[in-house]
Amino acid sequence: MKKVVFGLEPLSCPSCIKKIEGALNKQNGVGDAKVLFHSGKVRAQFDDSIIQADELNKIIVNLGYPVLSQKVS
Repeated sequence: MKKVVFGLEPLSCPSCIKKIEGALNKQNGVGDAKVLFHSGKVRAQFDDSIIQADELNKIIVNLGYPVLSQKVS
């Protein structure tokens, strides 16, 4: 499993958390996705043999939240 942290613009509502976490956690290969509301970050663990960080990035962007940074470890 790899870890990725996406930096987002400041989030404005708690429903954003559920929307992003729900969409990421539904993806095959994603172990755990959490939105850190106050820091405007999303952390996720994923199996890179099933899904790539760039695909997770696109999901977040398609939900309407621009991704400002992406760090995979």
